[in-house]
Amino acid sequence: MFERLLSGLLAPSPARLPEPDARLALAALMVRLARSDGQYTDIEIAQIDRVLAALHGLSPFAAAGLRTQAEVLEAEAPDTVRFTRAIKAATEQDDRASLLQALWSVALSDGARDAEEDRLLRLVTNLLGLTDVDSALARQRAAKA
Repeated sequence: MFERLLSGLLAPSPARLPEPDARLALAALMVRLARSDGQYTDIEIAQIDRVLAALHGLSPFAAAGLRTQAEVLEAEAPDTVRFTRAIKAATEQDDRASLLQALWSVALSDGARDAEEDRLLRLVTNLLGLTDVDSALARQRAAKA
């Protein structure tokens, strides 16, 4: 499964991912974000699980399983640029702000803003075709939630 997804992500122009692969790619991006500051905490792991459960209507057990698969994929995945472009191709424009809010909720879950997390979120925002204003609004919504 990972081999097929990785080969799709490594393609010169990533094709639209089927829904299960898109879920896994988004989960892996959340893991990458949580790991970007060098600390992958239980608080961040729990937030990823909550977000995956809410976004995809999963049980806590299924969300944890998806996250566990995503941890493996994230460690093997290519650069974030191709990774995010593949997610963009699999996601409708209207849904991307919600995805960005979910990513911000992971970044903010440990109670600390980190320069590496901010840098990665700026890159992801741009690659998802969103603006800095979209990101700021998503961050505010995530902070209130």
